[in-house]
Amino acid sequence: MKTKAIIMDESTMSRSINRLAHEILEKNRGTEDLVLVGIKTRGIPFANRLADKINQIEGKQIPVLILDITLYRDDLSQIDDKPVINEEFNNDITDKTVVLVDDVLYTGRTVRAALDALVDKGRPKKVQLAVLIDRGHRELPIRPDFVGKNVPTSLEEIVNVKFEEIDGSNQVVIQKHE
Repeated sequence: MKTKAIIMDESTMSRSINRLAHEILEKNRGTEDLVLVGIKTRGIPFANRLADKINQIEGKQIPVLILDITLYRDDLSQIDDKPVINEEFNNDITDKTVVLVDDVLYTGRTVRAALDALVDKGRPKKVQLAVLIDRGHRELPIRPDFVGKNVPTSLEEIVNVKFEEIDGSNQVVIQKHE
């Protein structure tokens, strides 16, 4: 894979997360009944950073839950014959405002799977979607409520979000096959 462009560095990511935290607070009029749900894998560090920023702004720690959507994917048989499930979601989300958090929004299939998984966990009052990157090319009618950056891409390109906790650096790159 060849890196075509670095579209966000560490400081750009930090500013976007700061702005998104303010937007989430403004739209929801504070933190009451607010829960962030990070979609495994890179939605988790993103959700944790949003929660930390919201805590800095409001002085309130909001819950961050981890959602493993493996069994809800419509392409599960293409991924693995024997998927490993880590059931870490044990909080009640009934009557809560859930902000579903993921790194990149592309076709919308991951979000659809996450919505199916959420319904099995409870009945939230409202579900909103926060993504760091919206790259377009939707296959399903899904639209984010909060977007860090819109990045028009070609189908041949890959948007790779890197978080220090997982990848050892904080940046967003567009890559292309050589």
